[in-house]
Amino acid sequence: MQRSQGNNQARHILPNPAHKALCALGATMLSGINAFNRMALDNGRPFVSLAEADLLEESRRQTGLDDFGDDPFREPLGILLDSCEKDADLNLVGRFCVRSEITRMLSNRLHLVADRKRHPEILAGKIERPLFITGLPRSGTTFLHTLLAQDPRCRAPRVWEVMQPSPPPVRDTYDSDPRIGRTERQLKWLDVLMPEFEKFHLIHASYPQECIAITDHAFLSYVFETMYHVPTYRDWHDLQDKRPAYAFHRRFLQQLQWRCPGTHWVLKAPSHLMALEALLAVYPDADIVVTHRDPLKVLPSCASLTEVLRAPFSNRLNREEIVNQVNQRWEGSARYAMRFREEHQEMRGRFLDVHYPALAKDPMAVVRGIYEYFGRELDQSAEAAMQRFVAENPKNRNGVHDYSLEEFGLDRDTERRRFSFYTDFYGIAPEA
Repeated sequence: MQRSQGNNQARHILPNPAHKALCALGATMLSGINAFNRMALDNGRPFVSLAEADLLEESRRQTGLDDFGDDPFREPLGILLDSCEKDADLNLVGRFCVRSEITRMLSNRLHLVADRKRHPEILAGKIERPLFITGLPRSGTTFLHTLLAQDPRCRAPRVWEVMQPSPPPVRDTYDSDPRIGRTERQLKWLDVLMPEFEKFHLIHASYPQECIAITDHAFLSYVFETMYHVPTYRDWHDLQDKRPAYAFHRRFLQQLQWRCPGTHWVLKAPSHLMALEALLAVYPDADIVVTHRDPLKVLPSCASLTEVLRAPFSNRLNREEIVNQVNQRWEGSARYAMRFREEHQEMRGRFLDVHYPALAKDPMAVVRGIYEYFGRELDQSAEAAMQRFVAENPKNRNGVHDYSLEEFGLDRDTERRRFSFYTDFYGIAPEA
């Protein structure tokens, strides 16, 4: 399946100075609106409802459908919405965004169930040997995902089809689907809400999307704790069996591939580190690439990204709180993943470790190693597409993301000791 190269699309959406000025003006206006509504209108609570029943009814009204499927989603949805109300201190923009996004996910669920009723053969689609990429955030997972997705034979979920998965995409119109343009117009709001976001993660309607944007439809997803301060939901979510989220994930991929298949799926999310047992229960033949990077580079970058993501939606940004959450989350995920792999030696051949410096130095050598290790064929067309992507996407092309341990109150020696169990085991060298 031939697809447009993402690097060419990105070139058209890089903001020019006038666009940046408009985005800054928009952000200033939103800040003023939020301040007024905080003081005068109780952050929009009287007229922007986050009640579960209201959101369910709104999605029914928008779609004309009423069957959400039989998998359990009401409990996680209720706990999430309750935590948004009680913990997140949402401003007006935050309330609008939560309501809009939850309604979109519920509407997508309704459409997915309706599509499967009309076409039961969707669920007969096989997903064989999917390739998952995971690792600590900011360790090269996005770059590697996008690079591997250049293989014209594979499938990677694209932003537009994850946001609007119904009807199932069609091969002949995959690159010209009108949902691409609609999604791109929606994404322009990111420039207003989060002007710094492009320095972390360039997003475009036709770029590969990570799996948390699929599992969020099951309301069992780590995306929510990154976007909002929802500790009640986070604590509950940590204790849950993640298999329902991955079962939904599988049905979602079956929807996308029904009329537009590939040889294999290329998938990505750092949060897979925390759910390897569930992932492999649903995808028992999956191959998994794990990226590794110096945690002292990961932690402040991840904290800074969390701050950027939450800032437009909340009245409270506690930097110490964010840092503690980031530290606990990724220390815990590294320990869990190491323990899981140690306890399942029979799966050793299913995992391949990739170090960030090697990926940054010679991406194509890493790609060749991945294909060889897992016994996959890297043909000339795939290699040429990947080499072109590497050449046209140099590091920091969208600006430098400046951050430091010290600005987040992190002590270098303390964090080095905290993660020594991880760096010593994998032989991760400190980065300058």
